[in-house]
Amino acid sequence: MDKVIIFDTTLRDGEQAAGGMLNIQEKLGVARQLEKLGVDVIEAGFPVSSPGDFGAVQSIAREVRGAIICGLARAHPKDIDSAWAALKEAEHPRIHVFLSASDIHMLHQLKKSREQILEMSRDMVARAKKYTDDIEFSPMDASRANPEFIYQVLEAVIDAGATTVNIPDTVGYAIPEEFGRLIEGIFSNVKNIGRAVVSVHCHDDLGLAVANSLEAVRQGARQVECTINGIGERAGNASLEEIVMAIETRSDFFKLTTGINTKQIYNTSRMVSELTGFSVQSNKAIVGANAFRHQSGIHQDGVIKMPITYEIIDPKKVGVPASSLVMGKLSGRNAFRERLAELGYSLGEEDFIHTFQAFKELADKKKEVTDRDIESLVAEEMRTVTEAYHLERIQVTCGDRGIPTAAVKLTGPDGITLADAALGTGPVDAVYKTINRLVKIPNTLTEFSVKSVTEGIDAIGEVLIRIESEGVTYTGRGADTDIIVASAKAYINALNRLLALKKATV
Repeated sequence: MDKVIIFDTTLRDGEQAAGGMLNIQEKLGVARQLEKLGVDVIEAGFPVSSPGDFGAVQSIAREVRGAIICGLARAHPKDIDSAWAALKEAEHPRIHVFLSASDIHMLHQLKKSREQILEMSRDMVARAKKYTDDIEFSPMDASRANPEFIYQVLEAVIDAGATTVNIPDTVGYAIPEEFGRLIEGIFSNVKNIGRAVVSVHCHDDLGLAVANSLEAVRQGARQVECTINGIGERAGNASLEEIVMAIETRSDFFKLTTGINTKQIYNTSRMVSELTGFSVQSNKAIVGANAFRHQSGIHQDGVIKMPITYEIIDPKKVGVPASSLVMGKLSGRNAFRERLAELGYSLGEEDFIHTFQAFKELADKKKEVTDRDIESLVAEEMRTVTEAYHLERIQVTCGDRGIPTAAVKLTGPDGITLADAALGTGPVDAVYKTINRLVKIPNTLTEFSVKSVTEGIDAIGEVLIRIESEGVTYTGRGADTDIIVASAKAYINALNRLLALKKATV
């Protein structure tokens, strides 16, 4: 069967989702996980956009092997030169050049003619070709552009050296039938199309990103650009897990395959969710909490007798364990390590020791530790990789007739102990005011949400917050059986992200 190339843009377009910013170490961690997942191309970032993005692309290019590492560049000499400077140490580098091609963009944004766009596209692909043989070109907003002009641009950039031509539905405007006709027209009207791979990049503004991508594949496209959990600009991108599992599950229809290690899908989804702060909706296909749960009595009866009656995908195939191992305070290191492996986690020894210690502390508070509890503990370990400040102790006094008061003790840079107390309108407000007095970083709290990770009176509560400082949004998450402690952890997590980014851009 033909293979569909999976181009993952979680670290570039996915990070463009409002509030989804990652630091360099987090990006590198996601890239390593994408390598385990088996994606063919990792679009690591947009190097010219910021020193942090340049550094992230450079680090990924140096350390991740096997996959093609791609950097985005506008059709501008500075962008292309910057992309190559970041990518040049990659085992397999790719420069991805893009330029708007629709009349709407040319008239209202670029103020350029079709002839100018054609010349810029050709010249910048030729410039990129001097650095590497692997060049991708995208005529942005192709789904709203004149098809004849798209054919003309594609032919010119392929002659200039493009080896992949990507057709973006930039604003999620296309309907599957018409998008399929556009792809079909490209194969019929671009004379040199046989010298390039046809790719698609679809957005989900009308909820059709996956449908449009699959229709394009049916018409001959052999690369799909997508993101983990479908995150991205505005309503997001085509979801990698949905694209892959549609092709895998319906191989009878598509007669195609991918090189994805599907057992890593769930673990990758959870990792991206935790690091970006974007929760996966319960009814999300493939990776949602309810994707393999059955409540109807009729459905339960069928699944007990034969899972295929109501499950078209074996949950184990995407890394969701079908069975559960009861974990508690008597569970040992080997049992805990085995459970982590079943959930798809492979921790280094130091990270394992910290996570096991946290597991034991939780097991003393709870009768039974569930899979979601364990996932929360691993996520907590991820969030504490780069800590300028660490929460040591917290004490709160509150009540309907008392004044909410919080005392907080932190470990700061160079191991310095910091402690203070403050009053607030409520316990969380008192905690945050105290932390602000200690850390002294001006910021505004823009979002605060609480959810229960598991069920029961002893459930772990997870807090997600977003803060804004100097026009930039930072996400923080924290989990604990005490919701006030979880709130403090989330705030410290957000502040540490803020400090890490500032340090990286100095």
